[in-house]
Amino acid sequence: MIDIESESWLGDLLPNVVAVAREAGEAIMKVYGDLNPAIEYKRDNSPLTQADLASHHIILNRLSQLSPQWSVLSEESQEIPFERRSAWEHFWLVDPLDGTKEFLRRNGEFTVNIALVERNVPILGVVYAPAIDKLYYAAKRTGAWKSEKGSSARLKVTRAVNGTTRVVVSRSHGSGEENLDRFTGGGQNCEFVSMGSSLKFCLIAEGAADIYPRTGPTMEWDTAAAHCIVEEAGGTVTDLEGKPLTYNKPVLLNPGFVVNGAQRVSPPR
Repeated sequence: MIDIESESWLGDLLPNVVAVAREAGEAIMKVYGDLNPAIEYKRDNSPLTQADLASHHIILNRLSQLSPQWSVLSEESQEIPFERRSAWEHFWLVDPLDGTKEFLRRNGEFTVNIALVERNVPILGVVYAPAIDKLYYAAKRTGAWKSEKGSSARLKVTRAVNGTTRVVVSRSHGSGEENLDRFTGGGQNCEFVSMGSSLKFCLIAEGAADIYPRTGPTMEWDTAAAHCIVEEAGGTVTDLEGKPLTYNKPVLLNPGFVVNGAQRVSPPR
C-alpha cells in the first residue's frame, strides 16, 4: 500500500510507474514489428490495434497491483459514470497508446501516457516513446526529467530564441491551424514544428518549442501525463480563457488549450 502521508511518496512512486510504462512499451514494440497489424475501429472511427490492447492490459494489471486502492481510467476501459468517478480523490489516467495513427504510419511518434490525478490535478506523469526510446517523467515538486540513450537530464522550458516563436502543431490532426494566427500574430517570426502524440507537450517541457495551441478535440488521457511534465519543467497548460486545465470532469473531453513555455503567449480573446 502506498503511504501518501510520507513527504517523499511521489518521488518513491515514480520509478515504479516508469517501469510500468517501459513494460507497456515493450509490448507495443512487439506488435510494431508486424508490418500489417490487425486494425479495428471504435465508434468514433479512431483506429484500435492489438498494441493498444496489450499496453492497456499490462498497465491496468501493474497499477492495480501497485495501488489497489486507486482506480484506473484508461482510454480502452469501459465507460465509468461520473457519479462514481466524482468520489475519486486519487486515480490513474492512462492512454495506453497515444498516437495510434503515428504507430500505423511507423514514424515513431507515439507514446505510453500514465498520469496520477489528485483532486482534478495531475501530480505525476510518465510519457514513454518506445520506438525512439525517449522517456519523460515528473512528479509534483520533484521536477521534470528526460531519459535518453542511458542518461537523464532535468527539463526546463526556455524563452524564444532570436525573437522567433517556435510553435508546435499536430502532425496528424492539426491544431486548429485556421486559428493559429490568433496565437502567433499572423505567423510573423514563427517557426512551426510538427509532432505526434503527447510528444508535442514534451517539446515545450524540454525547451525545444515555445507554444502549443490546440483548438481541436482531445481527451483527458491525451494530456494529463504530459501536463504534469510541462508544469514541473516551468511551463503552463491552460484553457483558452487562461484557466488551468482540469481533469475528471463529467465529460472527459478537453476544451481548447494552450501549452506555454517560459515566454507566456496570451490565449486569443
